[in-house]
Amino acid sequence: MKKTNEVYILLGVLGLIIAVFAILSGGALFDGGVIQTFAFQFPEFGLLTLGMMIAILTGGINMSLVSTAALSGILGAMVLSNPALEPAQAITLGIVVCMVSAAAMGALNGAIISFLNVPPMLVTIGTMTLFEGISLNLTEGGAISGFPEEFFTIGTGSVLGIPVPLLFFVIVAVALFFLLEKTVWGEKVYMVGSNPKVTRYSGINNKAVLFGVYILSGLLCGLAAIIMISRYNSAKVDYGASYLLQTVAAVVLGGTSISGGYGKVAGTVVAVLIIQLITTGFNILGVNKLYTDICVGVVLIAVLAANTLKGASKKKISFSKKGNPA
Repeated sequence: MKKTNEVYILLGVLGLIIAVFAILSGGALFDGGVIQTFAFQFPEFGLLTLGMMIAILTGGINMSLVSTAALSGILGAMVLSNPALEPAQAITLGIVVCMVSAAAMGALNGAIISFLNVPPMLVTIGTMTLFEGISLNLTEGGAISGFPEEFFTIGTGSVLGIPVPLLFFVIVAVALFFLLEKTVWGEKVYMVGSNPKVTRYSGINNKAVLFGVYILSGLLCGLAAIIMISRYNSAKVDYGASYLLQTVAAVVLGGTSISGGYGKVAGTVVAVLIIQLITTGFNILGVNKLYTDICVGVVLIAVLAANTLKGASKKKISFSKKGNPA
């Protein structure tokens, strides 16, 4: 399968899933309320998935995505709910605190991974636990609410009938596409994921690239957090908890190599739509949410297995083309 065809195949799968759920739901999938809910829900999932994608592109992973979003959202919420601040001040400072804290958490991951050479999986599992612990201590397991009404526009408002969260997601996805696929820095990210040793010998500062990647991943978590706390009108430690497995599944389904070095933003976006559509379809049909997680897990395993078999097949063909000695 050619890399250029992957997005078209995913679009075909998306179309097939739409048709199946449309038939099973008796057309309820196309109800205006369902479409609107879908448009408001998937941007936060999409932003987290893009954050996971850039980490995986380098051959790493960010298991602290959701906990980063939760903690940054909680810190921002503490400012937003401060009665001593005017609404405009609370919103501005709350967003700044959310984004700066998310970037700082990404920087912590990036510093340990790049400068101390600790495996990304171990680092981000450790910081995931750390961030969750801090969040629980700050909230004592409860929720923080009482935000200015104007802040709700970010998560629930619309511009010309288009949900504000969807606009945010489209802008970020397009910007990330150009950053990764049209700039020198993006080329370095792919090179680090493809062959870090050769990349280092070519004069590229791998540590700086990795550090930047995890900061960017953190910033995307911060954006997702702002949308989530605005949409839910509160901040809590377990908001978005179900997204972690789904982000990995969407990244792999979108064609990004789990070992790094290859991946397209367009494929990831379509994969996000597919997984969110499965979730929405199951909700319409009244299927237990637990089955959604099972379905996502099956999809993830199937895609990983297919990619592994495809890679093994390519190696076999390449070896056979070399020919045997006459």
